[in-house]
Amino acid sequence: MNRQELLARLNLYAVLQNLEELVRLDQTAAALVKPWDVSLQFGIFGGPAAYLEFAGGACKHGRGRRPSPTVSLAFVSAAHLNKMFDGKGIPIPLRGLMRLGWLSKEFSKLTDCLTRYLRPNGAVPVGEGCGRIRPTLMLQTALFAAGELAAHEPTCRQIAARLPTSVLAVEVLPDGPRMQVAVVDGQLRVEKRQADHPTAQMIFRDIGVVSDLLEKRVDSFRAVAEGRIMVRGMLPIIDDFGLILDRVEHYLS
Repeated sequence: MNRQELLARLNLYAVLQNLEELVRLDQTAAALVKPWDVSLQFGIFGGPAAYLEFAGGACKHGRGRRPSPTVSLAFVSAAHLNKMFDGKGIPIPLRGLMRLGWLSKEFSKLTDCLTRYLRPNGAVPVGEGCGRIRPTLMLQTALFAAGELAAHEPTCRQIAARLPTSVLAVEVLPDGPRMQVAVVDGQLRVEKRQADHPTAQMIFRDIGVVSDLLEKRVDSFRAVAEGRIMVRGMLPIIDDFGLILDRVEHYLS
């Protein structure tokens, strides 16, 4: 799999899923989508696909193709899709031509809001709770990206292949997010849920630790030494997973 194809999977499955949390956590985004009742399909011809569903003021992200979406956007290649995520490409509308105005205006406002949070060193919205949204989105992006890299990137596939069947819990105290990474046959399944019986745990003392780590104000070894990150259980699992996480910035930066 070439870099463009891998980046397309990261955009579809690691970046796009953030809209679920953005709508839940950001008041402006929540108000924007409140009246929406629409489903939006993204798909590369002969390649990966993902969709979004907006209803009842919430957003749901899904992998694959949704039956009868309101709007369907197609891309001739992975590079074509990646250009759209960079704000430089125009998709091919296959369904929902009457919704193109909504897509270019209302939906673009939502994606612009997400971009402000995820843009490196960019200014983020200011307001109640905004300080925890950026690190939450960045952490979830990194974890979902790690799952894709473990499946499709050669170096990460080698690392993942040596991981035993296990469950890694990634938790931020006191109020989350809480994530589960289940490892089976070298495949990593990332879910937004608290792990029931984790084999290993990576626990952040607070969301500020996540921010400092992802913004490179502190390294993981120092954070562990200072007790800001607590690691428990089978530590080699955490070490190997950390190697995969380190590869994420080679593709998403």
